[in-house]
Amino acid sequence: MGEDGIVVKPVYAAAAVHVAAPPEQVFALVTDWPRHREWMFMTSARLVGERTLEAYTGVWPVGFLDTMTITCWEPPELMLVTHTGRFVRGRGAIRVRPHDGGSRVVWAEELQLPFGALGRAVWPLARPVALVLLRRSLRKLASLAT
Repeated sequence: MGEDGIVVKPVYAAAAVHVAAPPEQVFALVTDWPRHREWMFMTSARLVGERTLEAYTGVWPVGFLDTMTITCWEPPELMLVTHTGRFVRGRGAIRVRPHDGGSRVVWAEELQLPFGALGRAVWPLARPVALVLLRRSLRKLASLAT
C-alpha cells in the first residue's frame, strides 16, 4: 500500500546471463560485497550487520542509498533480499544454477516505485533503462567470474 493509502502494484524487472564458471565461484563473487563496484553499475555495497546490506548507487553526492535485509541465504544457489530504504523498497533475488558447463544467473527485482503517481507514470520510460543496466551488470559479472 502506498503512502496515500492506495494499493500500489509493484513493478518487475529481471535479466539473466550465462557464466562460464561453476555456481560456487559465481555465488562467491555475487556476494563479495567489496567487489560489487567491479560489476554492478555505479554501485558500492557493504555488509553492515549479519543480514543487513547497504548499497550506494551513483557518484556522491548524486545517488541513493539502498538498504536491504537478506531474507534467504542458500549458497551457492539463492539469495533473497528485502529492500528497506527510503528510495528503493521491495524484493530482490539472485539465483545461480548449474547450466551448460557453467552457471545461469538470474537477477530479479519486484519494487514499489518511489514518487507515487509520478513514479508510475515514468516507469514505462525507466524500465528499458533499468533492464539495460541489469544486463550490463550481469555481463560484467560474467566476464569477472571467468
